[in-house]
Amino acid sequence: MKEFKVTYFFDEEHYIRRFIHLESQESAEELIQSERDQYISFRDSRGIYHELNTRDVRVIQISEYHRIDKSKNRRVY
Repeated sequence: MKEFKVTYFFDEEHYIRRFIHLESQESAEELIQSERDQYISFRDSRGIYHELNTRDVRVIQISEYHRIDKSKNRRVY
């Protein structure tokens, strides 16, 4: 299972980020495409609940994410 960072940009200064766990970049892209023009909900890494209408988003960015274990200063796979 891979971790992907999804960032929803509303304008140059405002965005919401979420992390998803899927098998591949292609499956992450399919999920995001299936959520177009819908309300989605999720909790971020701080436990804050978000409800988002994807219709209001200007740009969506997806990238594979590699967490860094800050206590050991190395990547976690």
